[in-house]
Amino acid sequence: MIKKGTKLYSILTGACPKCHQESMYENKNPYVLPDVLKINEKCSHCGTKYRMEPSFFYGSMYVSYAVGIAFAVAAFVISYVFLGSSRNIAFISIIGTLIVFMPIIMRLSRNIWINLFMNYDKNLVKKKTD
Repeated sequence: MIKKGTKLYSILTGACPKCHQESMYENKNPYVLPDVLKINEKCSHCGTKYRMEPSFFYGSMYVSYAVGIAFAVAAFVISYVFLGSSRNIAFISIIGTLIVFMPIIMRLSRNIWINLFMNYDKNLVKKKTD
């Protein structure tokens, strides 16, 4: 289990990057496609505003490219190297992987992007519980 208070926890769970007390997303399930990118305006626990400026998450497109490449390489290695399939089958498995995991890739890239600019603050958790 990944420990609260780490960037990895916030990135993998989509939790508020400042307090890790709630999800940034309106719907935690990324496969509800109409809601995949719907993000709360701010954290109800610590008040952190998720959209620091208009179009803040446009930068996550660059991260999304890198994360997509990582998924594609993983699909290639699994299908071509480990399973010994042909290049055509490996190509089809890459396309299938990218389609199936696109909602997760989109959210993961947003989580990585916002965590580049915000850090966990353990004092925010204590304030609310006191």
